[in-house]
Amino acid sequence: MDPHLLRTYVTVARLASFSEAARELGYTQSAVSQHIAALEQDLGAALLTRRPVAPTTAGERLLEHAGPLLLRLDAARADVLRMAAAPAHGLTLATTPTALGAGPLDALPAAGLTLRILARADIPAAVATGTADLGLLDGLAAPSDPLRLPDVAPLTTHGVAEEPVAVLLPATHPLARRTGLRLADLADARWIDAPDTALPLAQLRTANGGGAFRPALRYEGTDLRTLTALTAAGHGLALLPRRACAGVPGTAAIALTHPRVVHRTELVHAGTPAGAAAELIRTLTVGA
Repeated sequence: MDPHLLRTYVTVARLASFSEAARELGYTQSAVSQHIAALEQDLGAALLTRRPVAPTTAGERLLEHAGPLLLRLDAARADVLRMAAAPAHGLTLATTPTALGAGPLDALPAAGLTLRILARADIPAAVATGTADLGLLDGLAAPSDPLRLPDVAPLTTHGVAEEPVAVLLPATHPLARRTGLRLADLADARWIDAPDTALPLAQLRTANGGGAFRPALRYEGTDLRTLTALTAAGHGLALLPRRACAGVPGTAAIALTHPRVVHRTELVHAGTPAGAAAELIRTLTVGA
């Protein structure tokens, strides 16, 4: 299967338009049509309906495979280029807002750094494809257990830090005076679904062994102040690293007593880092 044809197919399916795909890819519309026809002939199946432009059942199945396949190809290309390229000046670090604890912040180089705040799911791909030199990932885990990463490419991880988690709720909430809370007792509470800022609700369900954890509001941003303001205003609860809850006006941060889980931060990279990337790895992993 020709990856160039596959990229064209994915673009047409995403944009639902041959002409828009041609414009984005820099091809003629005729070339895009030829790519799709060649791919359909290769696979022996119709992949798109034409009016409207939409994936067929076979096309939907191909899309499920296409993303990981193309990402692997991009990662392989980046890995080879990384080995052949001259040492780069500067460092690009992809991270989530909650992964930047006191340790990582203190270790950042004084100059030459590009800090890129990304969604959790996008960080491994950014590192694998070379758009970031290093990534800082975080999530909910049992003490000393590694985070589960998507299989996008051969990546190396280093544990950086673990810290307690707390439930952030409005100061007027009936549970705000508690000294500790069990996750199971909060399964039916109103939660804010903020997958790129708070600890994701899917991780709460996994840690609890099930439960609803239904969102009352979804926040698709990466600004911690916005999330904590939403919590203070009564829009729902959030589970955060304890340091991120400290001193937030109008809220109470209650320790999570069960299950025994921590907020874990890991550094991820591809290949063999050198220069500023290698130095940051050494600094962050000393004693971790």
